[in-house]
Amino acid sequence: MDDQNRNLILATGLSFVVILVWFLLFPPPDPIEDPNALPPSAETPVDVTDTDIALTPPVGTVADPATGAAPESPTEVALSEAARIDIDTPSVEGSISLLGGRIDDLALRNYFTEVDGDEIVRLLSPVGSEDPYYALYGWTPSAGLTYDDVPTSDTPWELESGETLTPETPITLVWDNGGGLIFRRTIAIDDAYMFEVTQSVENTTGEDVTLAPYGIVARHGLPSDLQNFFILHEGVVRKADGELSEIGYSDLPDLDVVAREGVPAEIVAVEANGWIGFTDKYWMTTLIPANDQPFISVVKYVPNADIYQTEARLPAMVIAAGETAEVTTNLFAGAKEAETISYYENAEPGFIAALFGAENDPDRPQVARFIDSIDWGWFYFLTKPLFWLLHWLNLQIGNMGLAIIALTLIVKAILFPLAYRSYVSMAKMKELQPEIEKLKESAGDDREKLQRGMMELYKKNKVNPAGGCLPILLQIPIFFSLYKVIFVTLELRHAPFFGWLNDLSAPDSSSIINLFGLLPNAAPDPESFMALIFIGILPILLGISMWLQQKLNPAPTDPTQAAIFAWLPWVFMFMLGTFASGLLVYWIANNTLTFTQQYLIMRSQGFKPDVFGNIRKSFSRKKPAEK
Repeated sequence: MDDQNRNLILATGLSFVVILVWFLLFPPPDPIEDPNALPPSAETPVDVTDTDIALTPPVGTVADPATGAAPESPTEVALSEAARIDIDTPSVEGSISLLGGRIDDLALRNYFTEVDGDEIVRLLSPVGSEDPYYALYGWTPSAGLTYDDVPTSDTPWELESGETLTPETPITLVWDNGGGLIFRRTIAIDDAYMFEVTQSVENTTGEDVTLAPYGIVARHGLPSDLQNFFILHEGVVRKADGELSEIGYSDLPDLDVVAREGVPAEIVAVEANGWIGFTDKYWMTTLIPANDQPFISVVKYVPNADIYQTEARLPAMVIAAGETAEVTTNLFAGAKEAETISYYENAEPGFIAALFGAENDPDRPQVARFIDSIDWGWFYFLTKPLFWLLHWLNLQIGNMGLAIIALTLIVKAILFPLAYRSYVSMAKMKELQPEIEKLKESAGDDREKLQRGMMELYKKNKVNPAGGCLPILLQIPIFFSLYKVIFVTLELRHAPFFGWLNDLSAPDSSSIINLFGLLPNAAPDPESFMALIFIGILPILLGISMWLQQKLNPAPTDPTQAAIFAWLPWVFMFMLGTFASGLLVYWIANNTLTFTQQYLIMRSQGFKPDVFGNIRKSFSRKKPAEK
């Protein structure tokens, strides 16, 4: 072997080693999967008679990374890339793209992003915008057909009838595949948030064809306003044959990879009465097949494209030659108003809707257990009645803060018999305090003798030492349920009280740092650490109300217990300082009523609480410690 051949082989070997080492140290990034690329089923159609594994076509498009700097308004650019049909109702505005017939532009007219702002909430956005989120519909082809024969996410539809989608004027889109199948899509909407989508196929091929209709709600990436709070569910919400299931966004990538899907997915067969979609804190987009319609409910995550997706796949339909077949489903896309959602729930209006005067309308969609789409939490049996009552009080009074105070009065009235027994027991305990002190002195270190003597004393005077705990125990689930109502339900969002309290679902916006608005500097951001220290007026009032409630009784004789009790009101004041102001209004009202009840009941039992005396004693005890 001459030198040239030897050098060539050596150079080739060294080059191979360098390339191999380079790829090991600097592996190429995973290729971005274009969701718009046709799946293998385009060449080998799926057997749509097996709806458990039937694939749906791709969705969306991926923005071209080579287009340079992002435009100033990606949403406006995305909206201008295809012809559109306007949506105009009292509740929503937006448009439908003729590219794929997507419902991908929807804003909620009655809700604003900020309390005093003028920008309305955008729910759905097209591909290419900051947060692509949309709904689309189509058909899965059978053997003998490919995805070129059926409409997909990029099909150029034409407007056949209608001009603007309104509650009075539906629109119809049409697409002819050029091979004997004519597809139509009629979209209607009511005056709230419910779309009705009717898909039809006219078969002029001369042969029978089999197609499976589907609906998709897709979301690219996580929502920009994701709360990630432990008591709030955000993500997939699904009802299947009466069973509610919730899957958070963080759990979707961990689903089992389904062989035919090739991505993490969960597939559930629904016999009847189901729905599936995505829920945010206040908004929701849900696919709703017809009542008693069996379908396949699918949740999936496309890792390379970072797409979260829910699907409703309906059974395959055989369209005979010369015939037309159609299927109608619904899409709820809007605000999670309990009254509106309840209106769609049953053949008769749901309890909430009926309570506020909704009349029966047999033509409206009937969605099984739709009210469960609102996250009522573990104590739903308390949360729902508390919400109904609070909502009704707000409608009667016209002020949510006053409605919360009125709700507090009603709760206290219901619990009054238990509270009365508790406070009577506490008053008798106070009367027995001197005898208990004598028992302690006589028993000395003999704890068993002390316990025996105290039990005999309680039995003789018919006193239950644990009687005062019951109202407190009952308050815990009530408080948590009310917290859930205030935090989760839309009706509390941007609800004003008085003065600076213009949003009872948000923390108190006042702050010590600017002397509660007297100084020009701004209060700290409610989500910052500074807000935990420089609290507002409501947290301070809460601390004072708890402190005064303590002063109904003398401080414990044990110095350690006395110190703990002395600090509790102020610890709670800072702990709850960033809670929703509506919750603090409830707690302050509850503490005030509790103080009044306890004072009057103790007086009625012959025990006169020395509030001012107890306050003076608490300050006098501190003086020696401060020297």
